[in-house]
Amino acid sequence: MNTDTEQSAQDVPRHPIAVVAERTGLSQDLLRVWERRYRAVEPKRGVGGHRLYSDADVTRLRLLSAASSAGRSIGHIAGLSSDELSRIVQEDAEARLTQAGRPAAQTSQSERELALGAADVVERALEATARLDAAELEHLLRRSVAQRGVTAFIEEVASPLLRRLGDDWHAGRSTIAHEHLASSTVHDIVTEAMRSLGRRGGAATVLVATPTGERHAIGAALVGAAAAADGWRVLYLGADVPANEIAAAAIAARVRVVAVSITYIGDGAATVAELRALRTLLPPTVVLLAGGAGAMAVAGELVAFGVRVGTTLADLRDALTAVTDADAA
Repeated sequence: MNTDTEQSAQDVPRHPIAVVAERTGLSQDLLRVWERRYRAVEPKRGVGGHRLYSDADVTRLRLLSAASSAGRSIGHIAGLSSDELSRIVQEDAEARLTQAGRPAAQTSQSERELALGAADVVERALEATARLDAAELEHLLRRSVAQRGVTAFIEEVASPLLRRLGDDWHAGRSTIAHEHLASSTVHDIVTEAMRSLGRRGGAATVLVATPTGERHAIGAALVGAAAAADGWRVLYLGADVPANEIAAAAIAARVRVVAVSITYIGDGAATVAELRALRTLLPPTVVLLAGGAGAMAVAGELVAFGVRVGTTLADLRDALTAVTDADAA
C-alpha cells in the first residue's frame, strides 16, 4: 500500500464516469454495478457528488474488462490486485494464441497483435517506419488506439515512438522521411480521435495550437486528443498560428484555456515576445498553458508574465484538471 504523502499522477482522481466509459468500453450502468456490488474500484467524489476516477482506476477497469471478456467471473476477480489481474490477462492472451492446440505459427496476425504490449507495438512501429511501410504502421497504430483508448495510446505508444524517432534522427540513424511518416500518421490518428470525442453542452473549451514559427503540429495534436479524452471540448487550430489570430479565435469561441505546444526554438526572444503578446491579448480569465521542450527552454521568462508551463503531457493534463476543479469550487 502506498504510504507517500503525495499522490502519484496515476492516483489523482480526474475523470468523470462518461470519460471512463469511453476509455474502457464499459457502460456507465455496469461501472456503477461493479463499484457498488463488487468494489472493483473506489472513485472519489467531486463537487456535487459526481464520481471522479484516476488513471489507475481506468487501467484496473480495462484489466477487469479483459479478464471478464475471457470468461472469468467478475465476482471472482474484482478483489484481485491490479498486478494479479495483469498477469491473468497476459495468461489469457497467451492461451488464445495456442487455443485448440495450434502452435503460435498458425495463429492469425490479429490474434498475435492482441497479445502485444505497448513496448512491442513501439518496436513494431519503428520497424515499419524503417521500411517506410505506411500501411503497416497505420494498421498497428490504429489497432493500438482502439485497444488501449486515446490517452493510454498517447502516453504508452505515441509519445515513446516519437521520442525514439527523434533520438534516431539526431543520431543519424533515420531520416526526415522516417520521422515525417511516423509523425503524420500519429497526427492523423489522434486528430480523428480528438474530433470523435468532441463534447457538447456545458463542457469547457480549450484552444490548442502552436505559435508563429513552430511548424511541428504533433505536440499540439497530442495535447488536444488527451484533453478531449478528459472531457474538454477542443478547438484545434494546428501549427504556426500568430498570437493575434489565436487570441481572436479564443475570444470568439469563449474558450477557458489556450494551450500552445512549442517543440523547437530557433529564436528564443521571438518566441517569448509572441507568447507575451498572446498573454496580453487574451482576457485575464483565460488560462494560457505552454508545453514541450521549446517551452521548457524559456520557462522562466514565460512564467514571469503569467504563462503556466508543463514539462510533459501529464503536466498539461494536470493543469487542465486544476482549471476544472477551480471552476467547480
